[in-house]
Amino acid sequence: MPLTSLKFRPGINREITSYSNEGGFFDCEKVRFYAGFPEKIGGWVKQSDNTYLGTARALHNWIALDGSNFLGVGTHLKYYIEEGGAFNDITPIRKTSTNSITFGATNGSSEIVVTDAGHGAVANDFVTISEAVSLGGNVTADVLNAEHQITSIVDANSYKITVGVTANSSDASNGGSGVDGSYQINVGLDTGVGGNGWSAGGYGGINADLSTFGWGNAAASGTLAQIRLWSHDNFGEDLLINARDSGVFHWDKTNGTGSRAVNITSLSGASDAPIIAKQVLVSDIDRHVIVFGANTIGTIIQDPLLIRFGSQESLTDFTPTATNTAGDLRLSSGSTFVQAVETKQQILVFTDKSLFSMRFIGPPFTFGLQELSKNITIMSPKAAVAVDDAVFWMGKDNFYVYAGQTQQIPCTVREKVFLDFNQVQKDKVVAGVNSKWGEIWWFYPSADSDENDKYVIYNYLEKTWYYGTLSRTAWIDRGIRQFPLAASSGVIFQHENGNDDDGSAMTASIESSQIDIGDGYQFNFIKQLIPDITFKGSTSNTGNPTATFTVQARKGPGSLYGTNSGGSSTRTSVTPIEQFTDLINVRLRGRSFNMKLESTEQGVAWKLGTPRVDIRPDGRR
Repeated sequence: MPLTSLKFRPGINREITSYSNEGGFFDCEKVRFYAGFPEKIGGWVKQSDNTYLGTARALHNWIALDGSNFLGVGTHLKYYIEEGGAFNDITPIRKTSTNSITFGATNGSSEIVVTDAGHGAVANDFVTISEAVSLGGNVTADVLNAEHQITSIVDANSYKITVGVTANSSDASNGGSGVDGSYQINVGLDTGVGGNGWSAGGYGGINADLSTFGWGNAAASGTLAQIRLWSHDNFGEDLLINARDSGVFHWDKTNGTGSRAVNITSLSGASDAPIIAKQVLVSDIDRHVIVFGANTIGTIIQDPLLIRFGSQESLTDFTPTATNTAGDLRLSSGSTFVQAVETKQQILVFTDKSLFSMRFIGPPFTFGLQELSKNITIMSPKAAVAVDDAVFWMGKDNFYVYAGQTQQIPCTVREKVFLDFNQVQKDKVVAGVNSKWGEIWWFYPSADSDENDKYVIYNYLEKTWYYGTLSRTAWIDRGIRQFPLAASSGVIFQHENGNDDDGSAMTASIESSQIDIGDGYQFNFIKQLIPDITFKGSTSNTGNPTATFTVQARKGPGSLYGTNSGGSSTRTSVTPIEQFTDLINVRLRGRSFNMKLESTEQGVAWKLGTPRVDIRPDGRR
């Protein structure tokens, strides 16, 4: 009999059953679709062996006028500027104490009680101590005069640190009368704190089972305490950073990476500069510093819907006058600002229930606001990303795009994603662009995880969806640097670099839905298969990359794969495929079958084409 070509639809479809998705793919792991065919995604390697403290939630890359290539890294503990693989701590200073710190040590303990009236610190904050003298024994001046992370708070006037030595009976001094301390801004949370009941979630949200709740109904769970999230943008070659619901800080490039960012309220000429904000952004075309969710002028009260902007080309002048372009706008819909995303033509501004367009219109109003969509949702303050003039985002129960109008993106993996999602940790969702492949990546926490452990990809060029497992907390596209960069576990990875998981083998697989002949009316016998796989791009150490091709047959949609039918026929065939494999003898019998391609070896790259099978009728029983 002639061979039958198996031509599969691109993308993964989990919205219907495997049997009804005949001719498509049903499951995958670390694959993408390119030109309509599945292939293994690129690997990743560490950018350097240096590490940073905390969980990174934001990355920002830029080049200074002298050619310096900087990467901003915002974590829940600190803010760094990476250059040449080294992480430079530029975390702002919150408070400086002068001649006010004393110490108390306990014999046999490495824990030191630090007394500083009104310190304002919280557990895990960082303080740099200077000008201390020895406590008299093992706790020397060198031990004390360093950066320390606060382990616990005793009260408003004292806290504890742990030093690298154990105090002895001679450590009875208090460190002297001239001890200074520099306190970095309070650290943020790494994990959201959930709660139940009224205000546990926003109006019109979605529960874990994809059911919605609206006015008068409580959410099943929500977030009561938000994790530390950073926003950042360039003002020239300088950097502006904002820890959400904190101040706006300026890092001056001329002072070098050894200097810290400082609050813009402390800069020379500062006039009504905001003291608190949810996001900072510098408009590219007209050069305005814009802050979202800011305090009103003359108060310390934060308005979660207030947008304030400084005068054109000014870091510090936020006082509206007849001769400048400073001013403010207030969003008219929603209860809080969520995210602002700049495109080539406008800034898209999300609240918890609406989408606005913010455009530069010139004096006397400077900017104008237009509501584009009502009753839309966005999952997190990092869930939206721009590609040219289009913005893609993850909502509470679906995916959306704005490209002149707001549209819901048809999604074939919606239930796969949202039914396996930790709503309490939704603020951790981060979107990123992988422009080389025309992809939008969303990393998110699955139902059983408190951290991002899975991803879903929308290929906006081919209109396909696919997904996998991978722990990443921040992402930035290639451009200034050769590869996309992603953050995880204290390191930065270069993605689409090689074929492996930082030098280790990476498992990648694609599995088809069920295939039958004649609508499953009779049994069929599969004799041979031509796999049609290319291993181009492989770097296998053996010089002979391989993958495993599994073909499974079963009696009907409800029966199991992988067992014998009446002891007379083998129903699963697992065969290693090499780069020169032309033919596989399988000898399978069943009413339907599927196939799976999987690679587990180091250095393997592959792409699946159009397999062909020798299949023939074999009776009704």
